[in-house]
Amino acid sequence: MQEASRLILGLRSAGWDEKRINDFILWIETGEEKYKPKDLAE
Repeated sequence: MQEASRLILGLRSAGWDEKRINDFILWIETGEEKYKPKDLAE
């Protein structure tokens, strides 16, 4: 759980909003393309 907290805090400090963070975590967990960040390098 500590790793998840650090990830969220890091994304917040990088300027990500809550929706973008949530979608990113959903993409990691589910692999669904609809949650994949648009600016993520392939």
